Amino acid sequence: MDHPTLGPVVAIVNPKAGRGSSTVLDRLLVALRERGIVPDVRPTRGPSDASRIAQEAVEAGVRLVVAVGGDGTVHEVVNGMMDVEAGVVRGDDPVLGVVAAGSGSDLVRTFGLDRAPEQLARHLASDDVTRIDLGRMQLTGIDGAATRRVFANIAEVGLGGSVATAARRMPARLGERRYKLGIVAAWGSFRRVEMTLEHDGGVHRDRLCNVVVANGQFFGGGMKVAPRSLPDDGRFDLQAWGGTVTDVVRASRLLRDGSHLARHDVRAWPTARVTVSTDGPVPVEADGELVGSSPVSFDVLPRALAFKL
Repeated sequence: MDHPTLGPVVAIVNPKAGRGSSTVLDRLLVALRERGIVPDVRPTRGPSDASRIAQEAVEAGVRLVVAVGGDGTVHEVVNGMMDVEAGVVRGDDPVLGVVAAGSGSDLVRTFGLDRAPEQLARHLASDDVTRIDLGRMQLTGIDGAATRRVFANIAEVGLGGSVATAARRMPARLGERRYKLGIVAAWGSFRRVEMTLEHDGGVHRDRLCNVVVANGQFFGGGMKVAPRSLPDDGRFDLQAWGGTVTDVVRASRLLRDGSHLARHDVRAWPTARVTVSTDGPVPVEADGELVGSSPVSFDVLPRALAFKL
């Protein structure tokens, strides 16, 4: 049975997500059936599988694609739904739905959708849709080749990339603790790097620990890193962190409510584009996934994707 207005529904499920995706999926399916919707469930089996499934679905005319997993699953699904080079969505203007079942699941927090699957089934069955911006990046990929990707939530250059590198080596069962343990693992190895940021407000060069390019507001399992960020305003919230890794760790409580922005070693600008050049390659993460290394350029794709509220 289809969605009453969007037609067939495909649910892309990451069975290795860190919050027990099988339990979340079971509860979601029961709640959707009560509303007359039976999605086509397609589990992923390895890296990039969610992108392939999403692309095949939207190119076949599917209008509602639901990512059941964490931000990494969303990242792959969005990259499958979008023609990244052209900066346009594939298919017949498909809608992205998200059901949190991962170790981070931070994108949905911006929309207040970090809820139980029974509540999310009600949202998915409704007609409520909004449009969100996506970030697009060009960088050196993990395989060493130039690549372009899109992201839905937040990207980082520097410490964040090192944390993502460390966290991805840890068991998914650790859930949100993987991010915190990743910080500890990166603490002893990462040092500030000379970086140059070229953005709409000018040029900023400094020894930096981290650069945050935010479309959403949360990262790291609920840290409100970008309280000023709106995912539909055509701009990033760009932040440059000048402190050391130790300074970042000490200020971690400030990240819970965004008060880190008052620190003297944090600079922030609204911008629709930014290029980050570094003295040597620096790891880059997007939506919690290690995606490559600097130099990297970012631009906003305004209201590029329909999002299920």
